[in-house]
Amino acid sequence: MTDASHLGFYRETLIFLGTAGVVLPLMTRFRVSPVVGFLVAGLLLGPNSAGRLTEYLPFLGWFTISSQEAVDQLAELGVAFLLFNIGLELSLDRLWTMRRVVFGLGMAQVVLTTVAIALTAWLFGNPIDASLVIGACLALSSTAIVLQLLADQRRLTTISGRNIFGVLLAQDLAVVPILFLIVVFGDATADGHSVSVGRVLGGLGTALLQAVAAIGLIVGFGRLILRRLFRQVAHTQNRELFMATILFVVVGTSLVTRFAGLSMALGAFLAGLLLAETEFRRQVAVDIEPFKGLLLGLFFISVGMRIDPAAIAAYPVMVVVSVVGMTALKAAVMAPLARAFGIPWPRALEAALLLAGGGEFAFLVLSMAGSSGLTSREVEQFMLLVASGTMLLTPLLAKMGRRVGTRAGAATAGGDAVLPDATSGRVLVVGHGRVGRLIDEVLAAENFDCLVIDRDADLVRRGRERGREVVFGDAARAGFLRRCGLAEAPAVILTMHDPAAAEAIVTAVRAERPDVPIIVRAQDADHAVRLFARGASHVIPEAFETSLELLDRALGALGVAEDRARSLLADRRTEMMRFLRREVSAD
Repeated sequence: MTDASHLGFYRETLIFLGTAGVVLPLMTRFRVSPVVGFLVAGLLLGPNSAGRLTEYLPFLGWFTISSQEAVDQLAELGVAFLLFNIGLELSLDRLWTMRRVVFGLGMAQVVLTTVAIALTAWLFGNPIDASLVIGACLALSSTAIVLQLLADQRRLTTISGRNIFGVLLAQDLAVVPILFLIVVFGDATADGHSVSVGRVLGGLGTALLQAVAAIGLIVGFGRLILRRLFRQVAHTQNRELFMATILFVVVGTSLVTRFAGLSMALGAFLAGLLLAETEFRRQVAVDIEPFKGLLLGLFFISVGMRIDPAAIAAYPVMVVVSVVGMTALKAAVMAPLARAFGIPWPRALEAALLLAGGGEFAFLVLSMAGSSGLTSREVEQFMLLVASGTMLLTPLLAKMGRRVGTRAGAATAGGDAVLPDATSGRVLVVGHGRVGRLIDEVLAAENFDCLVIDRDADLVRRGRERGREVVFGDAARAGFLRRCGLAEAPAVILTMHDPAAAEAIVTAVRAERPDVPIIVRAQDADHAVRLFARGASHVIPEAFETSLELLDRALGALGVAEDRARSLLADRRTEMMRFLRREVSAD
């Protein structure tokens, strides 16, 4: 029989997929965040728990994850996909409106929290340079966990969600100077020299120039090429090629920023932000969702794998005190700071608790600090344990923050408003050919807002050039319809000439919205019967309407009175609709 270790990373992949198949349904059943399930699974299945018993119980090798490095590499991609998805939900205009939160509140949180934690580390006997590094990495929160928790609560589009995201974005931008500090402090330690102000400022300037160059390259590439690239791919009508292009853009931009000394997540975020301005945004978001979810699950498992129960047993009191102390210190800094920036106390308290945990970046920084000689092995492992412990507590802190914010909000009559969505309340028109274009123009003239959907990239481009809101996507997919605002749409109008596509879209729309009126163009009577059977509200058979139009002109030419002709046509139309509905009932 083949030994488990001979399977390499395939074993870890199977264990992860099996864990996801168990964790997600179980957590859903008990109404617990899947984040908690993945963290606990990583703790139990990692090399520090069940993995240690494989020497005595070899069969456990089939159920444990031992390749931390391979898991970490894929987990990093999970965070990148999450930030890419968040970028798709924003736009440059929205980001500009958040500048006060990002560069004001966010940067102030990073600086003040770094100073507070560094001072604490220094008081415990760490050198000043090591204390600054410890303070900087522990000041950052987990982008992946916090944003996933907000997404699970459907609060990313609320005022609180935007404020918290602004702080997290500022923390991602702070990666550049933090990495630079490690390099400068590490070089000084190796040479036995002190760190000079001139050396710090010079190196920081170089690092910032690299960052600006990388961001400029991504933005320039996106402005000039991204839209054209996706239009060419959309012409092929090949879903696999479309998906491959998305993966290429996410991974490629992530690697560009990584080589420039920035985080991979920041590059992916910039790519999402650029695509948010295009007609492909909603389709890209739907296609990327499965990759983001699976890789994020792997990230949470990797965090759980880092927690060493044996280390906790060695000094349990110190670990517990440090975990509680760090979360309390970060919350104590964040709450009054958020209030100073005009955020009401209920929302400020909630944000403080939600951001009080550590982040994934701490693992990279502490590892680099240990390799450069800034921190001892014992200090590095202890801080990793504290960071992991606070990340494990983040879902609990989120629940506490939600309760505190809700109670305080009720006491002060404060609420968490949802920011308006540009697609809310729009009529959805599927198809932008001659019929769809006419309907869109007439409804717009009558002050009805429309969102037009089509899978023909040329029609989408021409519609947008005329100033109409036309997007590319597959309207037969429920996730895409939700992103187009189906939940608030007053009506859905289908104008395409493809019978099979029309039937699939009617089925998808009716499954999501049993109450919404669906008006559909049909080829003939048989097609109309099938559309009614799938839930269409009104069906217009082309051949029948053409015959009625011919009859109307004939009656007029023969001298029949206009009122009499209108009555005859109305009777025939009513009789035809009754016949079609009887056919549906007979089936």
